[in-house]
Amino acid sequence: MKKYPGFCLLAVILLVTGCKDGKRYHHEQGQKASMVEITNPVAEVIAFQKALNAEYKDPDTSPLPDRYRKDFEGLDYFEPDPTYRVVAFLERTPEAVPFLMPTTTERMSTEVVFGIARFSLNGQTEILEVYQNKELILEEEYTNYLFLPFLDDTNGKESYTGGRYIDLRIPEGDSIVIDFNKAYNPYCAYNKKYSCPVVPPVNRLHSPVKAGVKAFKP
Repeated sequence: MKKYPGFCLLAVILLVTGCKDGKRYHHEQGQKASMVEITNPVAEVIAFQKALNAEYKDPDTSPLPDRYRKDFEGLDYFEPDPTYRVVAFLERTPEAVPFLMPTTTERMSTEVVFGIARFSLNGQTEILEVYQNKELILEEEYTNYLFLPFLDDTNGKESYTGGRYIDLRIPEGDSIVIDFNKAYNPYCAYNKKYSCPVVPPVNRLHSPVKAGVKAFKP
């Protein structure tokens, strides 16, 4: 199981078949996501959306049950908004101890807090924990993969009740770009057969994040 549904961006390449720079936190390790590299933030988000839609349309990669995928035309997104692309200070936590993160099933996901991201969003100072999966780092293509789950005030309204995820990569320095326009839903938002990590309460933001994928409405 290569879990956790994701992506990376700045012009050049669109990998619709399988993302080597992203992965989904869902019940099958190995699930890969599409990714893009471009220079225009809005174009980057649009490319992300197109890649995600293509993945969900494809029966080989889609988490959607057949009854929903048959007439699927695309997910519902908030409009791309550059203000939801932030540069955060990343305080690494090399002494952090691995812990078991609960999921939507009895399975537990072994995670470690890789670092603490601090940034400003909607006039609020925010702090989020960024995680690294202890099993994935043993696989070459995921050695620098990071997982950022979060909750916000849109949950249960415009967005999925259980919160959303963002896929990241370990930066070279002490800053990391977090683009909430690339926030996506756990697979269990579409299909209850999946096992998805539950977002820790500590990762709740103080304001609504009107960016990324909205709640799924079949």
